[in-house]
Order: sequence, then structure tokens, then C-alpha cells
Amino acid sequence: MAKQDYFGLSRIVSIILAIIPITSLICGVVTRFKEGHLIAAILRIILGWNIIYILDIVLMILSGRILRILNI
Repeated sequence: MAKQDYFGLSRIVSIILAIIPITSLICGVVTRFKEGHLIAAILRIILGWNIIYILDIVLMILSGRILRILNI
């Protein structure tokens, strides 16, 4: 499950981080940089404050994973 949530943390902690807008954006960007996906991290910075934020919350609660826009 380490590949699906924030930094391999538990699902509850990841949901809490996804609910808070600033931590969701920061954790999403850092996670994508850590995985080596520079373009996806830049898209998270540009779109992360509105669209991806809401999708991250919904996906984290329903399936326990964060949104992966690009897997390149």
C-alpha cells in the first residue's frame, strides 16, 4: 500500500492529510517528485488547489489511494 497513499502512512493518516488543503497539495507534489514524475508534480502545483484536491479526498476515502494523473 506504500505506492498508493502518502509516503506509506496508514489510511487514516492519509485521509486526514488529504482533507487539509495545504497538506494535500504539499504531500501530493512531494509524492510525485519522489516517484520521479516531474510533469505530474507540476500539474499538481497548477491544478492541485481545486480539482485534484477534491478528487484526492474522494479517492482516499473510497479506495485508500491518491489520484495518479500521469504514470509516465
